Amino acid sequence: MTGGPDPSTKPRRRVVRRLTVGLAAILVASAIGWGGVYGIDALQRNPPGDATCRPALDLAQKIAPLTTGEVAAVSVAKAPLRIPELAFEDGEGKPRKLSEWRGRTVLVNLWATWCVPCRKEMPALDNLQAALGSDQFEVLAINIDTRDAEKPKAFLKDAGLTRLGYYADAKAKVFQDLKSAGKALGMPTTLLLDEQGCEIASIAGPAQWDSPEAIALLKKALTRSP
Repeated sequence: MTGGPDPSTKPRRRVVRRLTVGLAAILVASAIGWGGVYGIDALQRNPPGDATCRPALDLAQKIAPLTTGEVAAVSVAKAPLRIPELAFEDGEGKPRKLSEWRGRTVLVNLWATWCVPCRKEMPALDNLQAALGSDQFEVLAINIDTRDAEKPKAFLKDAGLTRLGYYADAKAKVFQDLKSAGKALGMPTTLLLDEQGCEIASIAGPAQWDSPEAIALLKKALTRSP
């Protein structure tokens, strides 16, 4: 007569099953633990993005303590990012590109006459260009008025803002390009770029760019020594 399963084997099976599940859990936890440690470490050492822009990321961390007072709203770069090529025109209608400013630190500012904070900010940008403008640094203010091309020129003339070069994009595509890169949320939009066109810092909204805090921050950005 054939009997049923040996009842004595059931406890052994349960023990083996528990040991197997426990061992699997330990292995999974170990894998997650080691993966987490090395994953975080790799992220800190090698943040994603354009490798060419990592020096800009290092510089961003150096100027971070200076984002106070009138430039407290400035956000330093958190990942290496090369700003997309921006196309616009100069005062004579000649096509220009952002890449033409490679080799210089650039403060790119998008402004328009219909933007009240922009108009209020322009004198400070003009003063900043007078204070720090050189073959190493330039304020690149790009107007994005889309209707009357003479209106922004008249505004600069009437306000006596003569130190800034005149650049414009009547299609406002520069704003859309920066928006696609996550760097244009409103007006004015300003970005601080290094000699390779990589983001050091940015701000959505106005700032007092000729203030002592802004001058100190930008001078630090122009200093390549630690």
